[in-house]
Amino acid sequence: MNPFLFRLHALFNVPAGFIAGMKLIELDAEHAASTIPFKWLNKNPFKSIYFAVQSMAAELSTASLALLAIEGKNPSVALIIIDMEAEFPKKATDRVTFRCESGLEFFEAVEQCVETGEATTVKAKTVGTMSDGTIVSTFHFTWSFKQRVSG
Repeated sequence: MNPFLFRLHALFNVPAGFIAGMKLIELDAEHAASTIPFKWLNKNPFKSIYFAVQSMAAELSTASLALLAIEGKNPSVALIIIDMEAEFPKKATDRVTFRCESGLEFFEAVEQCVETGEATTVKAKTVGTMSDGTIVSTFHFTWSFKQRVSG
């Protein structure tokens, strides 16, 4: 949760997120929250935040929980997104905060994966709201977890 280390990580591993101003603002075992600002670089011709920019920040709110759940597992667990669904009921014309409350589902799925050796999935919901509470987007990311084969 160190802002400097997150920005450094984003710069080298997710440069588009770094340039867009994406931030992880909350993270614990139960939930995560990320934000993306409304600025010239992130907007579309309709004067709202471009859907791909929202997708990037929405993914961060679920990915951080997925990564937290696999941290230190032995054998190690690989993860990948296998599906994504999105809805955009309102225009995003201000900073958007994405909040995912699926942390416990991630931890349960990873434990099941480690115990059984079988792949597991989690369909995580994250909701994007502006500061006034207006819901501007809802995303569902389906994450797959699978044990890595040692060798």
